[in-house]
Amino acid sequence: MPRSVNAVASRARRKKVLKATRGYFGRGKNVWTVAKNKYEKGLQYAYRDRKAKKREFRALWIQRINAGARQFGISYSQFMGLLKKADVELNRKVLADLAMNHPEAFKAVVEKVK
Repeated sequence: MPRSVNAVASRARRKKVLKATRGYFGRGKNVWTVAKNKYEKGLQYAYRDRKAKKREFRALWIQRINAGARQFGISYSQFMGLLKKADVELNRKVLADLAMNHPEAFKAVVEKVK
């Protein structure tokens, strides 16, 4: 009995990968073996960077809150400590937005916790 190869599924799988690698540089977009490797590496980067994105945004929010708090003569760590003590439950994302886009509201928060 002849060997059966599922050409339909193989072609579909390759087509899916080659479609995902459109726009890649050089042979990464049209040579199967190169495209497959680049595709898999891209998925690894995507997985890793979904985690890194959260860390980067938290760091950005902290920098913005620190800059906003220092305008009122208080450091970030002191400000966050006073927030906890005053039982103000605003997260860093909201505080950073207030510090950047609504300075008068951020000032009210700082005055409340001082």
